[in-house]
Amino acid sequence: MSNVDYGKTLNLLQTEFPMRGNLPQAEPKLQQHWDEVDMYKLVQESRRGKPKFILHDGPPYANGDIHIGHALNKVLKDIIVRFKTMQGYDAPYVPGWDTHGLPIEQAIANGGKVDRKKMSVTEFRDYCKEYALEWVEKQKKQFRRLGIRGDWDNPYVTLQPKYEAQQIRVFGGMVNKGYIYKGLKPVYWSPSSESALAEAEIEYKDKTSTSIYVAFQVQDGKGKLPEDASIVIWTTTPWTLPANLGISLHPDFDYVLVEAAGRKFVLAQGLLEAATKEIGWPDVKVLSTYKGSELEHVLCKHPLYDRTSLVMVGEHVTLEAGTGCVHTAPGHGEDDFAIGQKYNLGVLCPVDDQGHFTAEAPGFEGMFYEKGNKLITDMLQESGHVLQATTIQHQYPHDWRTKKPVIYRATEQWFASIDKFRQEMLDEIKRINWTPEWGEIRLHNMIAERGDWCISRQRAWGVPIPIFYCRSCNEPLVNEATIEHVAGIFEAEGSNAWFERDEKELLPSGTVCSCGHDHFRKETDIMDVWFDSGSSHVAVLESREELQWPADLYLEGSDQYRGWYNSSLITGVAVKGSSPYNGILSHGFTLDGEGRKMSKSLGNTIDPNQVCDKLGADILRLWVSSTDFQADQRISDNILTQTSEGYRKIRNTLRFLLGNLSDFNPAVDRVAVSELSELDRFALIRLHRMTDKVIQAYDKYEFHVVYQAIHHFCAVELSAFYLDILKDRLYASAANDPGRKAAQTVLYDTLTAITKLIAPILPHTADEVWKYIPGVELSTVQVAYLPEVDASLFDKELEEKWEKFSYLRDDVLKALEEARKSKLIGNSLSAAVHLYPNGEAAKLLSGFDRLDLLFIVSEVVVHPAGDAAPEDATAFKELSVRIAVAGGEKCERCWIVTPEVGQDEEHPTLCKRCASVIQAGAAV
Repeated sequence: MSNVDYGKTLNLLQTEFPMRGNLPQAEPKLQQHWDEVDMYKLVQESRRGKPKFILHDGPPYANGDIHIGHALNKVLKDIIVRFKTMQGYDAPYVPGWDTHGLPIEQAIANGGKVDRKKMSVTEFRDYCKEYALEWVEKQKKQFRRLGIRGDWDNPYVTLQPKYEAQQIRVFGGMVNKGYIYKGLKPVYWSPSSESALAEAEIEYKDKTSTSIYVAFQVQDGKGKLPEDASIVIWTTTPWTLPANLGISLHPDFDYVLVEAAGRKFVLAQGLLEAATKEIGWPDVKVLSTYKGSELEHVLCKHPLYDRTSLVMVGEHVTLEAGTGCVHTAPGHGEDDFAIGQKYNLGVLCPVDDQGHFTAEAPGFEGMFYEKGNKLITDMLQESGHVLQATTIQHQYPHDWRTKKPVIYRATEQWFASIDKFRQEMLDEIKRINWTPEWGEIRLHNMIAERGDWCISRQRAWGVPIPIFYCRSCNEPLVNEATIEHVAGIFEAEGSNAWFERDEKELLPSGTVCSCGHDHFRKETDIMDVWFDSGSSHVAVLESREELQWPADLYLEGSDQYRGWYNSSLITGVAVKGSSPYNGILSHGFTLDGEGRKMSKSLGNTIDPNQVCDKLGADILRLWVSSTDFQADQRISDNILTQTSEGYRKIRNTLRFLLGNLSDFNPAVDRVAVSELSELDRFALIRLHRMTDKVIQAYDKYEFHVVYQAIHHFCAVELSAFYLDILKDRLYASAANDPGRKAAQTVLYDTLTAITKLIAPILPHTADEVWKYIPGVELSTVQVAYLPEVDASLFDKELEEKWEKFSYLRDDVLKALEEARKSKLIGNSLSAAVHLYPNGEAAKLLSGFDRLDLLFIVSEVVVHPAGDAAPEDATAFKELSVRIAVAGGEKCERCWIVTPEVGQDEEHPTLCKRCASVIQAGAAV
């Protein structure tokens, strides 16, 4: 803006509008008002009967205060829901919470208030429920403080009886289609949690492991290998060697029998050089070469026990590392299990739930598996079986809750068979709308490569697996009748009934096993919590009248491709034949200002609750909108300070607009577009251009474009151009001057449009502005519709003309600023501007009246094209500008310097224009 000060007039107008900021104090009061009028209900009633847009809330975990990632996620959802509502959709938002699982069990057990061993399962579950619900209420309060609009009085919570009942029905639907089975398979097992884990519950972190090369001596070479030879394996898990039952080779790889260090060894030819270097053999002699298939069924001696290890062939063997001869323990690996099944090896898993060796690993009973690494390595070194032992650092799977390493362990678990409907899921992935587009490839690959889903957990706090076992034949019992009976009980009483009632009460009357017996026992495992949240599309979308299935959009962090997106797709396709979502939108993670991951140890976390208390929720929401959230976003105190500056520019623009509309009645004072000046029409065109860009950006979820467009429009196109030029017309003209009313018409349209456009992002600010806009009939901007773009206003020739002028004006303003810095002039109204344009600029300038008002100076002289500019002029590309001191006196009302001041005897300190306005009593 110009440094022009219009004194008391400007101050008076702006004090009539009390928008002073202080968001931390103002927002809670406004939110209280929203609660009093039941804003959510009011908005929903205003869109009754409109087409629906359903954004289904992925449930955050009810454990601890919300963090900045929660805030990012919830604000993004709120922006979309608010935008869709203003776009004309019925867009209900039902928030939810995930409330079962290990972290809550651990919080209760570690809290010191209860002794898990001295209470029943239901007593412990009651403590878990109370804990979870306490955090639901705390997080609800924190989310509401962010300005999130939703049905907070009726959220969905995964521990609710109706939710649990629907989850049981989802499980039953998968059972009926033959997708659920019980099997003995290696699964991720967390000794720290004492439970099986799904892939979604695994995270990879660096771990230092023992790396050993071990020689398995040939016992029966099948006429191919000499019995004084040894097959060399490589492993980073020596603790699994007690479970070894075989060695796997690739059937098509070349394997060599070599002589090294006075002994004979077998390993893959493709890894001979690397292994020789690792082991440290000084000299190696190749004796024979074989295809892997030729060595099938060779028997080796187990290096620890008096048994054999069978040589097998399988396609899973690679030449990426090691020796190409893979130590195979079917109880501790997925590939190992599969090839063991093929060769009928059986399954040996000598490790218990807590990770301790059992009696099936003689010599190591009771020892924690990790401690077994050193002892086993030492024993094998003493017996001469270890050829080399070192350590390596590598990425290793960890329990994402306890952060402790996990193991592969064969146990009996309940699984969902992915293979049976994998192709259906892959087909569904193709039809979903993906933002960003790479999400499709990511989920496709995860579904294409994932194994069967282990859905059972050995915990107490969760939804029981509703299966019974015959006490006579031990066969599982589960069918439509038993599922519906259990679901009905859960719907009435909750899942605690599983632990409180006996089997006969939980089963339909007269239930009999196929073997004829009628005595049963209950399954003790609970369902994976991803099955809980993955059932929400049925438990929530299908079960609530205001919602619909499938959802239009799921919006979560990019980690949910392996989590909620994944489990929801599985259950949706399994029970309904299609995806529960038509669109996926994912966001990245929040980093600190330097791009580092946030952690308490680094002290670089940002607490959203503190941001609200210090700066206000609208500042945090504006930061969310300013980032390209589909990638990782940075946030820090400095970044929030910069965001506050951007907010202040938008807010001050709105204050200016409001301050200049205090005497404007749109029903009476509005001026037709045909009667607007070129400048006013240009401003109106730019408003509609910006509106069009913003609405398109909202539709594409490009909220950073929304922010940039609105901020640029306020800071550059309005404040630095149109509003700057307009001040004289607004403050010095007569109140009812047609030109002033024309300007107010544009300001009014601009104010209402910007207020609507910022409402999804800055709801507190927009609602506060709305109540001061003259002539609005709606009680809140939240029930308003987005501004409409009037393409009939667009005039390309007019736009180009004024855009070119704005570039020339920028040059003039630069020259004025230099003159002010050199103290040639005070403010711009004390200047006379002499312009020396080239031919094109001269032609352009000839099309404008009152250049003095456009440049906000007291006099403008345009010299003919071709006239030489004086030496003291500032040269630009298309013109030169010379600044001089304006001649005449300064009008004390409008501050223009002109010889006309004092010509009216009654008003000796005013110019002719101001004197006539005052004399007519028409001043603003």
